[in-house]
Amino acid sequence: MEAHLTEIIIFSALFLLVSGMGFVAARWRRPENLASLDEWGLGGRNFGPWVTWFLVGGDLYTAYTFVAVPALLWGAGAMGFFAVPYTIVVYPIVFLVLLRLWSISHVHGFVTPADFVRARFGSPTLALLVAITGIVATMPYIALQLVGIEAVLKSMGVTGHLPIIIAFAILAAYTYQSGLRAPALIAFVKDTLIYIVILVAIFAIPAQIDGGWSGIFDAAQAKFDASAAPGDGILLNANNQLQYVTLALGSALALFLYPHSITGILASRNRDVIKRNMSALPAYSLLLGLIALLGFMAIAAGIQPIGKDNNTIVPQLFDKMFPDWFTGVAYAAIGIGALVPAAIMSIAAANLFTRNIYKEYLKPDASDADEARVSKITSLLVKVGAVLCILFLDTGFSIDLQLIGGVIILQTLPSVALGLYTRWFHRSGLIAGWVAGMGAGMLLLYNIGNPATGKLHFAGSAFPLEKLGLDTKMTIYAGILALAVNLAVAALGTVIARAMKTADGVDSTEPDHYFADEGDPRIKDLDLDVATHGTHGTAPGPNPKTPKPQGPKP
Repeated sequence: MEAHLTEIIIFSALFLLVSGMGFVAARWRRPENLASLDEWGLGGRNFGPWVTWFLVGGDLYTAYTFVAVPALLWGAGAMGFFAVPYTIVVYPIVFLVLLRLWSISHVHGFVTPADFVRARFGSPTLALLVAITGIVATMPYIALQLVGIEAVLKSMGVTGHLPIIIAFAILAAYTYQSGLRAPALIAFVKDTLIYIVILVAIFAIPAQIDGGWSGIFDAAQAKFDASAAPGDGILLNANNQLQYVTLALGSALALFLYPHSITGILASRNRDVIKRNMSALPAYSLLLGLIALLGFMAIAAGIQPIGKDNNTIVPQLFDKMFPDWFTGVAYAAIGIGALVPAAIMSIAAANLFTRNIYKEYLKPDASDADEARVSKITSLLVKVGAVLCILFLDTGFSIDLQLIGGVIILQTLPSVALGLYTRWFHRSGLIAGWVAGMGAGMLLLYNIGNPATGKLHFAGSAFPLEKLGLDTKMTIYAGILALAVNLAVAALGTVIARAMKTADGVDSTEPDHYFADEGDPRIKDLDLDVATHGTHGTAPGPNPKTPKPQGPKP
């Protein structure tokens, strides 16, 4: 540990600096009262372009991304680049979804995607399924932020779990006090540090390697050619191309279904803020491409992981190639990069529990203050659960859980994303589709093994098509197959429910609600039970003053 003393001091100093910012954030743009989900959980729904850009970018590009994407390239080659196209195609896709979701939430004061589903389909059961799905899919994602911190601590010679527990205790404290304002403020520091570290690395490291960039790619290809079990090199092999495409597409479809992604968007001031951000956020994808190349640099530099933990590849590369003081800055960038998404994820999961479980089923008359208090307590419990995942589960298993999380959250696409455009699906069909898609996804994941690691089940998300009776060695992303089952069953269930004249829920939304903006005259005179900027204690659900008959609508 003494050999890393400079790194530890700089890392600790920067970590404590942003922790202090987290506590100060409670006074940043402070409202008269933080005791509501609008203020504590959504920052007052008043974040402008710059704050939203850093908040959403800091939420999506996490510490796990920083260490895991290069580690995947280091170990598996070109497949690791799937993260780059998926974070490019995601923005045009979500542009179609998030503007409508923001507007409808703006009118009705929705805090979670399950709030929207409850009002759109008039189904508390479907909303409950969406809420549970979001919480379950988010939990391993929070735990994986700890993986990034743990990789840095290992590289500094710090052992044991006590430092991680302390770090998340500090995170829990300032999130409890400041809510979404804390990660919004810290995101400025986090993203600035990451940009500095990567831009320095992309020039400094190749300059220290024989042959520069040419030598880096030659070394990477030589490693994969010499592998006992050759797979991808610096280019994809034929058997992995379908998996690459479907994994990128499936991940893009899943990204903005995660409740923490939606939370950052709902905190935006107006539709124009979202438009600007969906246009500007691909700049992070350029950064991600540069981050991914660190994996090939590590190969050329002869970097080996600590033990069997491939997540230590990037920290070990920085330790070898940078002076101690800058290595400390790089380690801090990774550590702080875990705090922003972990805070937002815990807030989003807490909001789901509070609004769609506690208020819907346990205390329907809960006040704004009740909701805020329960959400704060739940956010603490969520962080405790994430720490327990790291303490008692193998890290590799936690990573597999994240892949499972993507398959899980995709099953909310028909009710959330498609529900923003059509009311054709019957609530019974959507529930049946969710059950079928979730079951199919778990069955597919159960049958994915990895002989190299000795894991027979839940060892990734690449499903071999030969297990479906096809004569091919190609694989496909399990989430896409599960989503296809979900959509098919939902459509069939809808047809059957309509034929049997099964009662459908009441839709409490209007077509104009999906295009409303801040100060929009089309919503100024709407006789709603909720104010333009928040719920103000009103439970989500159908508005009795604007009931409409069941059936398809645009």
